[in-house]
This record gives sequence, structure tokens and C-alpha cells, in this order.
Amino acid sequence: MVWNPKNNEIPDFTDIEQSFTRIQRYIHRTPILTSTQLNNIVEADIFFKCENFQKVGAFKARGALSAITSLPKRDLQRGVATHSSGNHAQALAYGASLFNISATIIMPRNSPQPKVDAVRNYGAKIIFCEPTQESREKMLKEFVDRSNAVFIHPYDNCYVIAGQGTCAKEFLESFESPNYLDYLIAPIGGGGLMSGTLIAAKHLCPKTKVIGAEPKGANDAYRSIRDNTIYPSINPRTIADGLLTSLSQRTFKIIKDNISEILTVEEESIIQAMRLIWERMKIVVEPSAAVPLGAILENPAMFKGTKIGIIITGGNLDLNKLPWQ
Repeated sequence: MVWNPKNNEIPDFTDIEQSFTRIQRYIHRTPILTSTQLNNIVEADIFFKCENFQKVGAFKARGALSAITSLPKRDLQRGVATHSSGNHAQALAYGASLFNISATIIMPRNSPQPKVDAVRNYGAKIIFCEPTQESREKMLKEFVDRSNAVFIHPYDNCYVIAGQGTCAKEFLESFESPNYLDYLIAPIGGGGLMSGTLIAAKHLCPKTKVIGAEPKGANDAYRSIRDNTIYPSINPRTIADGLLTSLSQRTFKIIKDNISEILTVEEESIIQAMRLIWERMKIVVEPSAAVPLGAILENPAMFKGTKIGIIITGGNLDLNKLPWQ
């Protein structure tokens, strides 16, 4: 049984504000960093909202906590469950530990070991599945039917989307004027962060262009928006393991109706951007978080002389498998 009274709705900025009120005591207000060296390289002013410093090391803590704190007590007692190979798994496990409820995560057998370890360290139960969407969903349904746990989808959930939108809310409200940024760029996977970002930006800075960044080897969102139909993510080929999922009907509609553009990025540019952030800013980011900077590196004329906001989505990765090694 899935508890979600807004299952067929699109969240709005009021939902983001309410979500922020519920979760702010449990999350970090993450810093906004700049780098003179990177600005000189791209000939633009970039502001990085660093969600790699967020609880669990990723923005996903916001959405998971938004969903958990929206549940009535009787539903909290049933525990929560989801399928995820990474940051949402950690985020839900972390949120469940705060409220002393059970969390069960269906994880592909090939999930990165550091993320598996983190989920276990937060006290969640892991059930491994085959590394396919079909296997994930089948095993989750079987577990939820058996346990009556509450399924909290990684991104196709109004409360999750509203929670992710609190990142852009914090980011955009920190600038001296509403439309200070010319561009706001975030990665696109399943579309939860991008959906929340678009809703927040439309309310707070309607003149700022919101751009999605997606690996060229996993460009289902780009093709879906281009052709006005949802393409599943089939055999994606990218080191950006957080961007492998396809859009849902809900995130597709929000993105289609509001986004300025989606830029696709080559693997070489993702690696270059990731390494530049590590070397010039001295912070750890995962490949998915480097995709927006990769988009700027590939489109210098488009961004020259502008002010750009980038959401650094996370910093969780296996340090034994760095892409430049």
C-alpha cells in the first residue's frame, strides 16, 4: 500500500515552503562556493550550491525527509521502503533512523560498495536484486505487499520533489536580487531535483534560465523533451551513476512545461569538470555532480560573461575507482 494523497498532483512553491519548514532542523544549510580559477577558465561567474556537504553527502536527504515528515504517525509506524542504488537509499535510511522507524532498501547487486555500507550504517535493511528496473520494482512490490511498508519513490513523489526544491529555494534567496543569476544548471536523472528547482525558480526568479545537464550516453530526458514522449533509460553508458533513471510522467510534465534547455555532455567533459572541481576547489564531488560544469566547458560561447548557479548534487563515490585513474 502506497500512502501519497497527492499522488496525481504537481507540487507548487507553497509545498516547497512547507517542506522546508518541516525539514530544516534535520538538514544542513549548505554553503555557496566560488572559484576565481574556474571563473577565469570559463570566463563567467559561477556560484556552486554545495550539496556534497549535505546530510548523507547529497541533496537526496531533503526529499527523503520531506516525504517522511509528511507521513501521519500511523503510517510512520509501518516503516518505509524504496528501491535505489545510491543516494536516495542513504537518504531514506538516514531519515528513518532519525524517527526510529524501519527502512528497507531494494538495491541492485552491483551498487557501489561505499553506498551499500552507508545504508547499512544508518540501520536500514537491504534486499539485493538484479541490476534492472524490472527486478527493482518487482522485488519492492513483493516486499511492500508483504510488509505494508510505505513506498517512498526516489523522485516520482510530490513530497520528494518539494523537498528537493528547498535546495533551489535556499540558493536563489541568498542573492541580492531575484534575477541575479542568468542561468541555473542542475543535472537530470529521474527529474526530481530538476522539477523542484524549476518550481522554485519560476516563483523566485522567473527571468533566470534553468538548464538541465545530462550525460550524452544517458540522454533519455533530452530526447524525451525534444520529442514530447517519455523514453525509458535503456543501457545508459556513463560514469554519472546517479543519472541513470528515466523521467516519470510527473517529472516529465514539470520539466517540459518549464525548462529552458537540456544540454548533453560527453564523458570526457564530465571527467574534466570533476577533476577541475577537485583540484581547483579542493572539494569531493561525484561524477553526476560534475555534469553541469561539463556543460559549461562544452558551450563556452553560450555562457561567456554570464552569472551561473550550479547545484553540486553530491559527493558520494568509491575512492578506489576514480575516473581518471
